[in-house]
Amino acid sequence: MGTARWFALGSLLALARLLEGRLVGDEEAGFGECDKFFYSETPPAGLATDSHVKICQRFQGAAHFATLYSPRDRIPVFSAFRAVRPAFRRAEPRWLVEPQIDDPTSSLVEVINEAEAIASVNNLGSKQALNTDYLDSDYQRGQLYPFSLNNDPQMATFTLTNSAPMTQSFQERWYMNLNSLMDRALIPHCGNGEDLYLITGTLPSDHKVKDKVTVPEFVWLAACCAVPGGGWAMGFVKHTQDNDIIEDVMVKDLEKLLPSSPQLFQNNCGETEQDTEKMKKILEMVNQVQDEERKVQTQESSIPLSSTQSKTATVLVPEAPEESSSFLGKFLGFIATPFIKLFQLIYYLVVVILKNIVCLLWYVTKQVINGIGSCLYSLGSATVSYFVAIGEELVGIPWKVLKVTGKIIRAILRILCCLLKAVCRVLSIPVRVFLDVATFPVYTMGAIPVVCKDIAVGLGGTISLIFDTAFGTMGGLFQVVSSVFKRIGYKVTFDNSGEL
Repeated sequence: MGTARWFALGSLLALARLLEGRLVGDEEAGFGECDKFFYSETPPAGLATDSHVKICQRFQGAAHFATLYSPRDRIPVFSAFRAVRPAFRRAEPRWLVEPQIDDPTSSLVEVINEAEAIASVNNLGSKQALNTDYLDSDYQRGQLYPFSLNNDPQMATFTLTNSAPMTQSFQERWYMNLNSLMDRALIPHCGNGEDLYLITGTLPSDHKVKDKVTVPEFVWLAACCAVPGGGWAMGFVKHTQDNDIIEDVMVKDLEKLLPSSPQLFQNNCGETEQDTEKMKKILEMVNQVQDEERKVQTQESSIPLSSTQSKTATVLVPEAPEESSSFLGKFLGFIATPFIKLFQLIYYLVVVILKNIVCLLWYVTKQVINGIGSCLYSLGSATVSYFVAIGEELVGIPWKVLKVTGKIIRAILRILCCLLKAVCRVLSIPVRVFLDVATFPVYTMGAIPVVCKDIAVGLGGTISLIFDTAFGTMGGLFQVVSSVFKRIGYKVTFDNSGEL
């Protein structure tokens, strides 16, 4: 089963590479395949710390957006996405959790439902927020990247790593601000949004929900339009107080409000080539959005708290005839009101109970179906893997036998070759010694005449040199003496007898 082990090891390595590109903790690293959601594929510099977790938000095999998450505050630092405006639609939220944050050893590579994660993820909720953290509180799960801005019908944005605590009124106005800004100010002035990069983030406060999830002090939006020669960059800030209006700021001013004064866009989103005329038009539309939000707040504050209750009562209680103003009508109305209220309460309880029963039955049915489907899928995958491993082993047996046979033959040939070399070396030693000993006298006797000849030649040469030297010296002296006498006027002659 060696091949099966190698197959499993390869699968684990592939899974590790996938997780490395999706969930990264190194400050210097990017977001893997989610770098495409940032301007110039470069994440903001200066926001990430060693405690933050970089998440490439994947769902059903595709990357949807990028999130920098803070396990300490249990809210996202920011979420980055591209601006593609979808058609309006409604969706039933199914809040998802990120298994890898709490359990780095988990084999789950995508977000899943919290109910499913309870049984398969260790230490669930130790580093990230859960749905139970928002129960019985005044806060809701507010998405930084709202579902209404997502062009994908999938539920990728309904993840708790993309959510922060928001009151209902603040959440509604925040979504309204984002939708209005996108439709009227940002997308129309950036080529229909094809080159628009958006980052939404939070600034943590000192207040926490149930001492776990940090409530943001304010939320912010940074937009970068990368149209060549006509780009721009804008920032927006909205404090979490109910009476605050969204504010427009320059990106540099927004960076000063954030910790460590980061750089949200590389090269400040092409600062030297930004179109100031488009920015003025955008600010005009932003002023309209701000005025509309002020009007909405004014209308909400002018409506009494009991107006909703009175409208409901008007719908539920039929109008009384004109004579109801009489004493008898008032008396009958006084007697009938408790029964009407009781009937309304019973009706409400029955509807709620039936609704909860239907939801429970649907949830149980869905869980059973999902469980059966998961079991069948796991069983089928295991069966296929088992038969694939057995088939690979059976197919590989003849090849392995041939390989082993070849190795054995090669080893035997190497052994024989080594033995032959050793024998040749052993046999070559005495033969060389014998030849050297046998040829020594021959070489010695043959060298004697040559040596004698060389000695005789050397002696003859020495004697010849002595004679040549003596006669040369005598001749030289005679020449010198003859030259001297010539100088002084005497001639030296020799007669035939050889006398002077």
